[in-house]
Amino acid sequence: MVRVLNVYTIAAFAALGGGLWGFEIASVSGIIGTEQYQSYFGNPLGTRQGVITSSMAGGSLVGALSSSFLGDRLSRKITMQIGAVLWCIGAVIQSASNGVPMLIVGRVIAGLCVGLTSALVPIYQSEIAPRKIRGRVVVFQSFAITCGITVQYFIEYGCSFLDSTASFRLPWAIQIIPAVIFFVGLFWFPYSPRWLASVDRWDEALRVLALLRTANGDTNNPLVIAEYREIEDQIRCEREEHSNSYRELISRKMRKRVMLSMAVQMWAQLSGMNIMMYYVVYILQSAGIGNLRLVSSMQYVINMIMTIPPTIWIDKWGRRPALLLGAPILCFWLFLVGGLFKQYGEPNPATDQPNTWIIVGHRSASLAILACLYLGVATFALTWGPVATIYPPEIVPLRIRAKSVSLASASDWVANYALGLSVPPLLRSVQWRVFFIFGTFNILAFIQVWLTAPETKKRTLEEMDEVFEHGKPLWKSFFDRRESDKLEMLARDIENERLSA
Repeated sequence: MVRVLNVYTIAAFAALGGGLWGFEIASVSGIIGTEQYQSYFGNPLGTRQGVITSSMAGGSLVGALSSSFLGDRLSRKITMQIGAVLWCIGAVIQSASNGVPMLIVGRVIAGLCVGLTSALVPIYQSEIAPRKIRGRVVVFQSFAITCGITVQYFIEYGCSFLDSTASFRLPWAIQIIPAVIFFVGLFWFPYSPRWLASVDRWDEALRVLALLRTANGDTNNPLVIAEYREIEDQIRCEREEHSNSYRELISRKMRKRVMLSMAVQMWAQLSGMNIMMYYVVYILQSAGIGNLRLVSSMQYVINMIMTIPPTIWIDKWGRRPALLLGAPILCFWLFLVGGLFKQYGEPNPATDQPNTWIIVGHRSASLAILACLYLGVATFALTWGPVATIYPPEIVPLRIRAKSVSLASASDWVANYALGLSVPPLLRSVQWRVFFIFGTFNILAFIQVWLTAPETKKRTLEEMDEVFEHGKPLWKSFFDRRESDKLEMLARDIENERLSA
């Protein structure tokens, strides 16, 4: 079978797993405001709608926790294919649902796929990519998520004009198509060379690495041999230390890194982006914005477009500056939205609506809120969105990478579940204050990143021990622009050895 071996092509196709995550996000947000959905499912409000929305996150949590065992045992690639099958099963159940319980079951099963792919796609991408473009190719995952959100939302927007239950059944059924493409297409893609080495398929690991790094698959290329030796040395060192168990995740050497990877993904969820992705219709209703479906669709387009710059330049910008700039800017937009709602809003006299606080007769304030929401989405897409995907698989060694990233994804889905469940009742109870809550989360995220998150751009995955254990305060890496040349030095040594021989 002919294999696809271009790194960009592999990373872009693998990101289709992220596209399924995007489909999940929009699978509810584009429908909850339609009359057909509300009528068929009994006008779910508050906690009931929160349970429907968060049910997929519950399945994703289980999938994320399972990803480390399956990804290490079966390979990253085969586990992603299993996820695609689960997605198809979940989509069929959702599109055929006859009530809320069946809908929840379908979303939980589909969530298992999202949990597996959200953890393993970035690992797979980072393990096949050269260090100099690793950030760029892993950002494909974030871009695919935004594309999935946008495509699914516009499918739902088009179907919303249907008068029957097909208005929501058809969009849920269409989700099967990308999953089938993902499942079948992966047969043409290679296994991760680092995974192959971890299961002692050394010859195949070298061959795949050479095909990924050179045009003619030259296994004698000095850079290929240098990278292969780095992987080999790390794996053999790990085996001598017998350090590949879950216990090492809480060891003195690794627990800070594991907690940091979990925190980055958790803060990304708590940044306020989830309010805008899942419940933008409710917010726009509260702000008195008309033509809800069309206006809310623009944020998904903005999200997709603004993910393009990081895809091109994230390996020049770095991870740490993006996080440190993104958090305070997001805080500013959220505080501004909360302040506008407080100043110009009033209690909603209608008690059967999802919003108990509304703006009436202040069009300038409503438009200002809309602008802040759009700017918040753009800020997230440029900063926290891509970096939260890149960072967790970068900062831990191969022996615990799948386990650590599964915990990071699990923390993401715990936060996602909590937000999906709690935001609808929070919007009804604390009203405008919810924006100040999420703004405060961004302040806390800034503090943690400043103190604990070093810069990792253009470092090999095998060099992360040096990055975290150089003895200096980690916040000083904000000023450290030195790029690693360790791999090139090793390649030169190999070439010199040949010349001497």
